Amino acid sequence: MSFIVWNGPAPTTAAQASVALANGVKTLLQLATPADMQIRLVGWGYSIDSTPPGIVEMELIGADVAATVTAHLSGGVVNLDPNGAATRLTLGTSATGFTATVEGTIGTSRVFGARKVGLAAGNTDLNYDWLWPYQTGPVIAVSKFVRVRSTATSTTPTALTYIIFDQL
Repeated sequence: MSFIVWNGPAPTTAAQASVALANGVKTLLQLATPADMQIRLVGWGYSIDSTPPGIVEMELIGADVAATVTAHLSGGVVNLDPNGAATRLTLGTSATGFTATVEGTIGTSRVFGARKVGLAAGNTDLNYDWLWPYQTGPVIAVSKFVRVRSTATSTTPTALTYIIFDQL
């Protein structure tokens, strides 16, 4: 069963909200697996709204420590099957959420994707979408985390990010 989750609450009367980048490292989106379920990543991506004044690195990483985030609600983790069950991800401020306020100290990480976004005027590389071939995406173990992070030198641009995953 596939799910998609964005770096903001599920939109209702307004568009999906973007998150401001930070001067330094900032987790824009974090997923947390429960103690009895793994997930397989299917895809991820981002859209940055304006050319940044400095180089921005966007990365998808697995981590052993959570960032402190705004907690997602179960309705923000969308099952792509309209008849499917709700997610079993762990929700909460130290679990699945968005817009980190504290990064935490990661002991062990795995990098699944990383991209640098340049600062040239007219840059057209502000959007990125990645899908792994069928059932080849990384598996996130039980009680672990996966994050979309940015490393920037400015808070000017904002970004939409997402992760698509299967519950195993």
